[in-house]
Amino acid sequence: MPRGDGMGPPWGSGPGTGRGLGRGAKGVGRMGGTRPGAGPSGQCVCPNCGEKLPHRAGIPCYNMDCPKCGTKMIRG
Repeated sequence: MPRGDGMGPPWGSGPGTGRGLGRGAKGVGRMGGTRPGAGPSGQCVCPNCGEKLPHRAGIPCYNMDCPKCGTKMIRG
């Protein structure tokens, strides 16, 4: 309300203009997904042989070695 007349600006009003999910947001929340720091759940996957291990909280997947082939794991 720039002049106190109760009108407000003509832009930026209506549905979809707030700070919600926005365009194309997946709604995974903070720490969701497969990027580093993605939270305690999920799996670590070997990019070489495909072996999967449950992710352990506090230990990044790239610090774990694959039990089958010894390659560094990635978040999967």
